[in-house]
Amino acid sequence: MKYNSYEPSPALSAFIKCYWTLEEDTQQNPEVQRIVPDGCMEMIFQFGDVFRQKSKDGSSFLQPKSFVFGQITETLEIEPTGVTDIFSIRFQPGGFSPFSSYPLKSMENKPVALKELFGEAGEQLSENMFASKDNPERINCIETFLLNKLEGNEAQDLLAKRSVEIIMQVNGQLSVEQLSEQININRRNLERKFAKKIGISPKELSRMVRIQSVLRSLIDNNYTNLTDVAYEFNYYDQAHFIKDFKEFTDESPGKYFSNNLKMAALFSE
Repeated sequence: MKYNSYEPSPALSAFIKCYWTLEEDTQQNPEVQRIVPDGCMEMIFQFGDVFRQKSKDGSSFLQPKSFVFGQITETLEIEPTGVTDIFSIRFQPGGFSPFSSYPLKSMENKPVALKELFGEAGEQLSENMFASKDNPERINCIETFLLNKLEGNEAQDLLAKRSVEIIMQVNGQLSVEQLSEQININRRNLERKFAKKIGISPKELSRMVRIQSVLRSLIDNNYTNLTDVAYEFNYYDQAHFIKDFKEFTDESPGKYFSNNLKMAALFSE
């Protein structure tokens, strides 16, 4: 598996976290990859074979060749169907909303084709991206499209943007009440802004950011027990930590890290 990431231009860094690419040859025994919510939406172009997405009811479907994936609020399972060759734009939390008026809630846990989001402009973007010969050309193509979308558009609600920055800075270890007080806004108004600009509540984003911080820490550090992890990340106790962990990953910490989770490890960066 070959993974690379690239930084966006300064003009788009407030909206885009990074560009990333993933390449892997055909697998004889393709592995289901489990993705944990992180609060970031993605625009994905599949230059190779498309991925199959698993549904909670046991059914599955093939993802489009080019799409934006809405907020992931539950564990997502995907499986390669052949050669993997992906180019993706990972938006900052709330970073996608300035580019589209499509209702974010209706995109939750599913891919939405670019044509549905942007009409003919989305179809043209797909054609231009698939005609690009290398990653620098792809980055130039997508940045031209996104910068044009920003022109004449209110870039982003400053309060929502500041709220996201605070949540990220403290690794999600802040209550909604504390956040409301810090930015001097009524909790209900804050939640309303989040629903419109980010697609999830401030509490949901904080929990996602915190569990992603836990995942990175567990990968990078050696802990003697889970109680240490729980207290470091401000959980009430070990039981509270394990409950939260299972809710986002569908597995206990021990089982999660015993499985082959290459894709999840990439997305915890």
